[in-house]
Amino acid sequence: MRHSRKPFSWTAMSAAVAATFALSVGTANAGVTDKDIMNDAATPGDVVSFGMGTQGQRFSTLDQINTKTVKDLVPVWSMSFGGEKQRGQESQPLVSDGVMYVTASYSRLFAIDARTGKKLWKYEHRLPDGIMPCCDVVNRGAALYGDLVIFGTLDAQVVALNKDTGKVVWKEKVDDYKAGYSMTAAPLVVKGMVITGVSGGEFGVVGRLEARDANTGKLVWIRPVVEGHMGYTFDANGNKKENGISGSTNASWPGDLWKTGGAATWNGATYDPDTNLIFVGTGNPAPWNSHLRPGDNLFSSSTVAINPDNGKIVWHYQTTPHDGWDFDGVNEFVSFDYKDPKTGKTIKAGGKADRNGFFFVLDRTNGHLLNAFPFVKKITWAKSIDLKTGRPVYDDANRPGDPSKTGDGKKGSTVFAAPSFLGGKNQMQISYNPDTGLFYVPANEWGMEIWNEPVTYKKGAAYLGAGFTIKPLHDDYIGALRAVDPVAGKIVWENKNYAPLWGGTLTTHGGLTFYGTPEGYLKALDAKTGKELWKFQTGTGVVAPPITWEMDGEQYVAVAAGWGGAVPLWGGEVAKRVNFLEQGGSVWVFKLHK
Repeated sequence: MRHSRKPFSWTAMSAAVAATFALSVGTANAGVTDKDIMNDAATPGDVVSFGMGTQGQRFSTLDQINTKTVKDLVPVWSMSFGGEKQRGQESQPLVSDGVMYVTASYSRLFAIDARTGKKLWKYEHRLPDGIMPCCDVVNRGAALYGDLVIFGTLDAQVVALNKDTGKVVWKEKVDDYKAGYSMTAAPLVVKGMVITGVSGGEFGVVGRLEARDANTGKLVWIRPVVEGHMGYTFDANGNKKENGISGSTNASWPGDLWKTGGAATWNGATYDPDTNLIFVGTGNPAPWNSHLRPGDNLFSSSTVAINPDNGKIVWHYQTTPHDGWDFDGVNEFVSFDYKDPKTGKTIKAGGKADRNGFFFVLDRTNGHLLNAFPFVKKITWAKSIDLKTGRPVYDDANRPGDPSKTGDGKKGSTVFAAPSFLGGKNQMQISYNPDTGLFYVPANEWGMEIWNEPVTYKKGAAYLGAGFTIKPLHDDYIGALRAVDPVAGKIVWENKNYAPLWGGTLTTHGGLTFYGTPEGYLKALDAKTGKELWKFQTGTGVVAPPITWEMDGEQYVAVAAGWGGAVPLWGGEVAKRVNFLEQGGSVWVFKLHK
């Protein structure tokens, strides 16, 4: 379930690799530096990383906008992404030197004057016919480094633009979009390297994390997160060298199924400088039909910790071993300090609200489970998480049936499972407030009828082996913004929402938690009580995380707006329930009225 390795021992080979890293990924000479990125959470004058800090807490020290003043928050400007390319807008903006950088649907990137909303430049990536994004044509954001702004595209490329002109500086192909590969996550910059994952688990791709020299786009290392695949390092000339297999071939995968094992790293990564570890969530094993792949199927549906200096896996924790419900494990792992109620000691920990409905707290130095508890009201696939073994206590009757055991072999027995495969939480980002000690989780209460079917892998074709229908559990709400206490293991308060929540959260030293709703509202709640203090109608659904920063002595809040994402595409009865919602595409900016 969890796996720790002995402390890394430098060999002659790895020392040579480290020397190559030092030569190839030095600190940028201008623009956004490694130091700027590492200090992002503590420097409120800019937002230069996804997560408002590499640890992903999405906490701001600003308090000009607070529980008393938020009532005076008003729009400053709004800019439309334009054209007919609307769909879901899941991007987190970045702000540096008075310029906002925000990605949009269909692999577009805008630079905007953060004071006035004037468009400075736009880049529209030329997408080929035949791209296969599973869950809308979204993009979750960019990364800044030096004079570059860098993002991934739906045809599985990484593009670096000059942040002042929008001109392409380098462009690198990650993989074959015709095989189902795509990219939707915001990159992460660690020690001068651009860290990216891949999307496409529903097409039998192989999940992996890649590190590239941020200045040139050249590969530094590749680490697959499906057991049995070889990792590689690369020298300055692009020559690759084997860097060890991930896990052990066939240890938890039967036959050749690991070769198309899924586990896509589609939601991006976080980085903790205290432990020097990158944490990446991995998606569902492929295919969905779990009866074809007995075993735990590592490293799918897991959090994997990777050393950025050598591209090796240090530890992993699997939240849903032998996943049979498409619960994934891609949700972000957020570093925080955990006070152990038994010993009183403070532990370097991380929190994760998993798709499977459980909130997990792990020791981020070794992956040891500290706490696990439900953050949704209905979970059927497991009775609990055993805190001693770290494994789920399954309800075996709730696994979809094996179609090979039926008379005609075409369809296994149907079960009603909760949460649905869209998850207790999906791509929408949680936040952690060290003032309150609470995580803020956009949760959803829904279930699904799910059954298995026979399936074989075919390049570029859907690789599910399952059918499903998603259903709401309640008439009055699906979404609920919940404050979760990671130590006590309980929900402290909730604020219900009729439609499913699909946008991320932001929390501040001003005692506020911000989030958006598909009905179009950006809301501010009292972080301690959950009381709604302010809301604004953006005119279209909000499925993106807000940010805040300080400029010219004033605190600003911004959010991208535009209804879309997986819900209207995969949501079944839920999609019908929210089909009144309108699409759009814009970014909104607010500050206090004087």
